[in-house]
Amino acid sequence: MKFFTNLTVALLLSGSFVLAQTNQNLPGKAKLSGAILDEKSQPFPFVNVLLLHAKDSVLVKGLAADENGKYVFDQVANGKYLVLVSMVGYQKNYSEPFTVKDAPIALPASQLTTDTQSLNEVTVVAKKPFIEQEIDRTVVNVENSIVSAGATALEILERAPGVTVDQQNEQLKLRGKEGVIVQIDGKQTFLSQQELITLLRNTPSDNIEKIELITNPSAKYDAAGNSGIINIKMKRNKNYGTNGNINLGLAHAKYGRGNASVTVNHRAGKLSSFVSAGTFLNKGFNNNDIYRKIPFEGKVTIFDQRTERINKSQYHNIRAGVDYFATEKTTVGVLVSGFYNDWSNPFGQTNTRILNEDLSLQRTFRTDVFNGGTMHNISSNLNLKHQFDDNGKELTFDIDYVNYTGTKKSILDTRYFAPDGTPDGNPENVRNNMPSNINIGVAKLDYTQKLWKGKFETGLKSSVVASDNDMVFETKIDDWVLDPTRSNQFKYTENVNAAYLNYSGNISKKVKYQLGLRGEHTHSIGNSVTLNQKRDRNYVNLFPSVFLSNQLDTNNVINISYSRRIDRPNYQSLNPFEFYLDPYTFQRGNPNLKPQYTNSFQLVHVYKNFLNTTLAYSRIKDMIADELPQQIASENKTFVTSDNLDNQDNVSLTVSFPIKIAKWWNVQTNFTGVYNHYNSIYLEEKLEIKQASWNMYASNQFTLPKGFSAEISGWYNSRAFYGLYAAKPMGMLNAGLQKNIMNKKGTIRLNVNDIFWTNRFRGKAVYKDIDFSVRSQWPSRQFRLTFTYNFGNQNVKGARQRNTGSDDLQKRAGGN
Repeated sequence: MKFFTNLTVALLLSGSFVLAQTNQNLPGKAKLSGAILDEKSQPFPFVNVLLLHAKDSVLVKGLAADENGKYVFDQVANGKYLVLVSMVGYQKNYSEPFTVKDAPIALPASQLTTDTQSLNEVTVVAKKPFIEQEIDRTVVNVENSIVSAGATALEILERAPGVTVDQQNEQLKLRGKEGVIVQIDGKQTFLSQQELITLLRNTPSDNIEKIELITNPSAKYDAAGNSGIINIKMKRNKNYGTNGNINLGLAHAKYGRGNASVTVNHRAGKLSSFVSAGTFLNKGFNNNDIYRKIPFEGKVTIFDQRTERINKSQYHNIRAGVDYFATEKTTVGVLVSGFYNDWSNPFGQTNTRILNEDLSLQRTFRTDVFNGGTMHNISSNLNLKHQFDDNGKELTFDIDYVNYTGTKKSILDTRYFAPDGTPDGNPENVRNNMPSNINIGVAKLDYTQKLWKGKFETGLKSSVVASDNDMVFETKIDDWVLDPTRSNQFKYTENVNAAYLNYSGNISKKVKYQLGLRGEHTHSIGNSVTLNQKRDRNYVNLFPSVFLSNQLDTNNVINISYSRRIDRPNYQSLNPFEFYLDPYTFQRGNPNLKPQYTNSFQLVHVYKNFLNTTLAYSRIKDMIADELPQQIASENKTFVTSDNLDNQDNVSLTVSFPIKIAKWWNVQTNFTGVYNHYNSIYLEEKLEIKQASWNMYASNQFTLPKGFSAEISGWYNSRAFYGLYAAKPMGMLNAGLQKNIMNKKGTIRLNVNDIFWTNRFRGKAVYKDIDFSVRSQWPSRQFRLTFTYNFGNQNVKGARQRNTGSDDLQKRAGGN
């Protein structure tokens, strides 16, 4: 770890030194527009348009022309530029150099002609960095990373700036805060934290285009998620006609895993369609060491446990969509997706020594555990988009239906032994089965138009969610017998109706603002059928948001924002079930959980359009803390549950900057410092935790001769608190090599993830009668080989990327 820390700091310092020597172009506020024509002087849609520095042809911005062949670059910095228009099969078209100086510029139309010399040659002008910092979000360009090839979505998130993945407790944090909303193509996953981690762990990174981190969303977004939104955008081909790509990957980390996916896009006339399918097969392991002391009536009992598990999983998914361009301004689309996830622990064993306070052995026990389960998902979306004019007047409408169906099973066989190893007492055999079903329906309407001198947005949304989980717990004596004290059927329904208003405009030439207000009415009923306990909640909340942006001078931009947000309890956190790891360790739901509310303030400074510094503060009321340990000392039992803590104060500082050390060497560095203060009454005693921590990511990308490229990257998390757990530092170093082959239609990537195997969890919780230590290890060191091949006509425009109406509804669903 010391070696890794020194190396990571060296990367940061080297980047900072070069940063001081680098000159960047100055940002301005000019608007640049133009149009593209084909050989018949007709509008040419979806053509690639690149804005380049005139001096060295370095890429500034890139986009695709719209359906009418028009394009617009906003906020172009003062300077001298040229525009490159390109499309495979056509000759490149360069504009004459021009100068930007505050005033809007309308360029003459660019006309493309067929390239009769070579229709196969593709020239890559520029490559996006792995991490880009935008004004309102951080973008992780996964498809451009060599060391990300063959990884999973969860492993990519570990490298994202400000994101912390707690593998032990299966939680995600953003800037040190829980309550992250995870979306896939703008469609929220709506799973429990454990099921969300499982899904991300089984989603290959080769299917991902980029990940967006939105830390302070506006009123247009749903109010859920106190720490922000993580939006995972899947790959979608963006060219024009029929084409596709194939991805194949193999990895080894004690055991093997493999993945394969294929995507096909087609556009003919007014129809644009795509279909993609993938599969992921994985075998891994998870080892845990738990050491806990349980005081009771003047005596201390010590549990020293070692758990070893082998896990296997298979994940299959399919996505398909069709867009119909009824007119130039009206598009109707259908999107259908689904996945099948099957996982199991074919081998799991816990060996436990029960010790006296003087470390003399009382007895031992061994628990053989089988865990397994499945989850199926089907999601459908019907959407309409209509543009009334070319001035931004637009209406969108979405209807969604989502269903999750699954089951979880476990069998525990426990045998007890005396200190001399002879059998002691009767064996215990228990099993449980929990089928679950979740149905989600959503309707959403959004309207945008120019109003006065600004932009007006409004919308309505209604969602209905119904989940049903039936925990059946059985004990074996002579035969399997239902245990009614540990069985429970839990039903949950929730209806959220929302409306929002958003207005943005300019106070002056340099000052912009955005004001938003969102209202949400929530009615939820949690019904424990077995226990005859019903929790009915009905409440209305208002969520304001304010954004101000001030262009101080040509070098500096300041953005200030405020928003209020809510996090409703996870469905299964409300379920008063008990899920056992062994006879003395289990997990329990809490039907008394309340929503948590967050007030967030954020200050962003952008220097020369490349150095981004963000200072943020938030206060969380009734914070929902997951995986809090508690004990039943009289029975030597320890369990984890979720509970509300009174307040959490969070202060974070994030600094991000890209550096071009040489033409062939680029560095991206991100640093996040976090200060957390927990203040609450917990278990009838004052709980106060003050903790400063930091996270850093550094990536070096190298362009090498003969079609080779390489990458060296690493991240580091300092000591931090996860609930009551004080976790020791974690981090990893990665390296990868890439080669383009087959006339650049194919790519081979070889990488090593976590070279020194330093990514492991070590934590300790000490509070009242809780004295609990845990260590966890999983196959984070991996050797991976991937192959990508692009086939077909590379001039085909794929179906449009879009968000759907169930954006906010797929995080909190499912079992434990």
